[in-house]
Amino acid sequence: MKNSFLLGLLTLSTAIYAQHHDMDSMHSHEGHIHNEMVDGKNLDVDAQRFDTFMIGIDNNTIAVVSVQGMVCDFCARGIEKTFSKDQRVSKIDVDLASGKVLLAFSGADDIDSADIRKKILNNGLNTTDIQIVGK
Repeated sequence: MKNSFLLGLLTLSTAIYAQHHDMDSMHSHEGHIHNEMVDGKNLDVDAQRFDTFMIGIDNNTIAVVSVQGMVCDFCARGIEKTFSKDQRVSKIDVDLASGKVLLAFSGADDIDSADIRKKILNNGLNTTDIQIVGK
């Protein structure tokens, strides 16, 4: 009886998976890039976006974080939410298209790269590089 139940569950799961992938062309995956993953390390920060980010944040240390695996707006919002809880972070900008996260740390002379990597990893993503830009 138990084996029959497990076999039925496995069969149902397989059928649902197959149906989902057969119907990919029938439903929207807007905001998701399934076949293409952005590797932030290979891309430069957009100069205009960086200049806009820098407005109004004097005496902050900036961390430019290259992230691999951001595929949708949900990923970006998760990162924003995580870093907004850090009292040292005064401003956040997540560029989904380029795989870059800009973090402004107020009054921070020493940025903990391991902490940044851990927070990104806790969001299910990988940090490929962190560049610290002085005050």
